[in-house]
Amino acid sequence: MTDTSARPAVDTGGDPENSTVPSQEEARIAALVEALSKEAADYKDKHLRTLAEMENMRRRTEREIADSRVYGISNFARDILAVADSMARGVSALNAELREKADGGLKALLDGVELTERELLKALEKHGVKKFEPLGEKFDPNLHQAMFEMPDPSRPAGTVAQVVQPGYMIGERVLRPALVAVAKGGPKLSASGLSANDDAD
Repeated sequence: MTDTSARPAVDTGGDPENSTVPSQEEARIAALVEALSKEAADYKDKHLRTLAEMENMRRRTEREIADSRVYGISNFARDILAVADSMARGVSALNAELREKADGGLKALLDGVELTERELLKALEKHGVKKFEPLGEKFDPNLHQAMFEMPDPSRPAGTVAQVVQPGYMIGERVLRPALVAVAKGGPKLSASGLSANDDAD
């Protein structure tokens, strides 16, 4: 006699279709996670690049603002230099003998012109414009403009023997190079800027 209460045997092998469903779902989730990770990495990269660009722009803007503060008056200052040169030429045209012979009114006028020249140079310096006269210095094409060569055996060759017109700097830049005569015929300059005679001492 058979036992009717016995349960039917369960197939543990499983349905092949049911077993592939979880693996397909896992693959889809893994692909989605990978795509989202890649997208997050792209956004992070873009974010970091944007931050770097913003920092570079901030620095560039600060530098431009600083430059405009220092060099913004360059064109105006260059025009004023012609006035300063004219005043200097006017003052230097009168030698000490003529000054001694001048009457009170003319002396007062000369003193006034000299005072005005000093005030003009002081005002230029206040705004970062400095005068330089490189007499005796080594010729530097970045700061000086050679007008002619001057035979002078007493000066090392390649040094400034005469300043025809002083130069002006604004901040670290040359506003106008000094017009100079360069010595030739003297002892050669060494790399240190000293003449050969000075090196021998």
